[in-house]
Amino acid sequence: QRECISIHIGQAGVQIGNACWELYCLEHGIQPDGLMPSDKTAGRGDDSFNTFFSETGSGKHVPRAVYVDLEPTVIGKSHHFLESIE
Repeated sequence: QRECISIHIGQAGVQIGNACWELYCLEHGIQPDGLMPSDKTAGRGDDSFNTFFSETGSGKHVPRAVYVDLEPTVIGKSHHFLESIE
């Protein structure tokens, strides 16, 4: 199985990365808390989202991403959808 790790650097990188991850979550039916509704997982043969997400032991899907910025407020503002995953 293939895995992809995204690296987002600087203010623009973090903001663009945040927009991409929100879109990935919408496209794959992953909720902001990292959970996938049971109606989406039942009978689902497509697990392509596992290329971009790692599943935790509690069933949450966490983005395979690294965010780097010297200004912590940029990452703090951008990651509202990851707050409940951590």
